[in-house]
Amino acid sequence: THTAPGPLPGARREHTGSIMSPSSILSPNLVQEFTAAATSPDPGLAGPALLIARLGYPRLDPAPCLARLEEMGVAAAGRLSATELSAAPHGPIDTLNRYLFEDQGFAGNTANYDDPRNSFLNQVLERRTGIPITLALVYIEVARRAGVRVDGVNFPGHFLLRFPFGLEGDHDSAVFVDPFHRGAVLSETDCRALLRKHAGDTVAFEPRLLAPATKQQILVRMLVNLKRIYVRMRSFPQGRAITELLLAINPSALSELRDRGLLAYHLNDHTSALRDLETYLKFVSRGDDDSQEGREERTEIWGHVKALRRRVASLN
Repeated sequence: THTAPGPLPGARREHTGSIMSPSSILSPNLVQEFTAAATSPDPGLAGPALLIARLGYPRLDPAPCLARLEEMGVAAAGRLSATELSAAPHGPIDTLNRYLFEDQGFAGNTANYDDPRNSFLNQVLERRTGIPITLALVYIEVARRAGVRVDGVNFPGHFLLRFPFGLEGDHDSAVFVDPFHRGAVLSETDCRALLRKHAGDTVAFEPRLLAPATKQQILVRMLVNLKRIYVRMRSFPQGRAITELLLAINPSALSELRDRGLLAYHLNDHTSALRDLETYLKFVSRGDDDSQEGREERTEIWGHVKALRRRVASLN
């Protein structure tokens, strides 16, 4: 998805005359801590999600949030009977749904969907509201602590949950759940309708769209969602910091390299912008995207590079 801030030469740029580096948002060790947490074999999502939350709450202590998840996991386990755990998935689904959405009061934030707090796990736990992916994260983490396996599904436009059943490792059979709408159980037909609602005819339904998401895929989606919100808010320093985290766990993500360069341009960090955009052009020119959109984007970025070269040269 193209998440760039838009055409830059005529755009209003914030903080004119000053350069804001990622270090003004990122603490010195956050990139390293996040990379280690995101790439570790530990399946836990809460730790890296709370590191993401430090973008908005730099002094956040993760311990109370982790303790809260542990308490919720113990409470949920107490509600789950041995019969539910060994039977068809609807047993644990119904019990987990009652606990999280009725007893604990978690709900999708329909009133202010684009509030950045919906993407920060500490705030989701405190306010008990969020977007599909952060509510899914709470659900997954509580279920895991209660002894129930639940997978995330990186479904286009709307993150979902997946309860696998049948033989161990058999992902062909599953029940799908929408954490944004109080744990509603979805059929494949429902998922097809959801795809049409969010993607129209631009994405064709395929079974692979309902595959379990990896830990890194979930974290990348959280970051990309948050970056999109910050760019829309013109909070470019925060958007740039997020590209640093995205590139730390996937250095080959060319769209993030491009966006980091464009965000640096917005923030008048011309040297960094030039470096990233030149590198981006070098790699995409080797690619095979010969679509009109691809050619237009390369032409636009090349225009930025030429303007940046003139500006950088005038400073030397």
